[in-house]
Amino acid sequence: MTRTIFVTGGSGYIGSYVVDHLLRDTDLRLAILIRAEDRAQAESKLWRGLQMHVDAPRFWGMVDRIDFVLGDLTAPRLGIEPGAYDRLVRSAESVIHLAASLNRKSERACMNTNLRGTLAVLKMARDVAEHHGLRRFSHVSTVAVAGERHSEVVQEDEAIDWNRRDYDPYARTKKLTEHMVRELLPDTPITIFRPSIAMGDSTHPETSAFDMVQATCMLADMPVLGMRDDIRVDIVNTDWVGRAIATIHQKPEPTWDCYHLSGGTASNTTGEIARAISDALGRRRTHFVPALGPAFVAAIRGINALPGRSAVTYVGALMKVFWPYITFDTVFDNGRAVEELGEAPTPFVEYCPPLYRWAKEHGYRYPHRALPERPMTVTVPSEIHA
Repeated sequence: MTRTIFVTGGSGYIGSYVVDHLLRDTDLRLAILIRAEDRAQAESKLWRGLQMHVDAPRFWGMVDRIDFVLGDLTAPRLGIEPGAYDRLVRSAESVIHLAASLNRKSERACMNTNLRGTLAVLKMARDVAEHHGLRRFSHVSTVAVAGERHSEVVQEDEAIDWNRRDYDPYARTKKLTEHMVRELLPDTPITIFRPSIAMGDSTHPETSAFDMVQATCMLADMPVLGMRDDIRVDIVNTDWVGRAIATIHQKPEPTWDCYHLSGGTASNTTGEIARAISDALGRRRTHFVPALGPAFVAAIRGINALPGRSAVTYVGALMKVFWPYITFDTVFDNGRAVEELGEAPTPFVEYCPPLYRWAKEHGYRYPHRALPERPMTVTVPSEIHA
């Protein structure tokens, strides 16, 4: 039986980059967990994630290398039908676990998806390991596992501190999932990937993930900001993140078992980002007034206390979630990943102006296209070739 890579979260934002790289750069077969009623719906869902990377003809050309595993991350045995589960266990040679809830406010969503979901994936991985051995389990975590930090450069081995306060349920549950992976797969080669703020693509302005992009655009549009202009913001281009995960997962023996996929010590500052956008748009630069910081925080809290839902309360909720990540002036050393990949990420200031323009022009929505019908394959009689 052909060995495959089992992928969760393959239709998600970062997951689409990983799947695209694996399908472009290898001849491997992928088994992708997708919540869908049937194969047609699964194909449509994966196309929604991949259409930023491939056109329809290329998608249909790659789809035969994909086994669509219909299931649910939070269901027993991943919600996979028994026969399909047995085939998956027999065929899987490695696992890339990307699926996660990024809901930074909901404890329930993070508990169900990040903890219960990861546990179900780990139990499946153990079944594979017991059946014929598991080459590698790659777990995509987040630099947020480092908890509350201020003006630091964090190394991979220093990130987990169980006595440190976490920013939100997302960070807390992802820290626990890293612990679960190490405890429950002690004899399997493991790789932990920790992306920082994965925002945008260095090769084109399109994106399908908008929360952090919208927060950045809103801050860039303010004439005055209540923060310092020398705060480092660890933003990394998602195309580099996807390439790093796909490449390192395939290495027979990666040098380390944990990698920060981040902007690292070369991360741009708030001032550099604001100036890059202002200069590209030909408008006056933002003024940074740190003394107004408490007023900004008070305004964010006040907006979040307003009843009902509106554009104003949405902005407040967005700022409440991301303000700590924007202002904590902490970066995550990426030297391991840069050495392993042989390439550094692209500085955010080099691609943020076109990202800003495109996101605003499209109203913070990706113009998804429906999946065209699969073209029919026509077999030409051999005598015609003669």
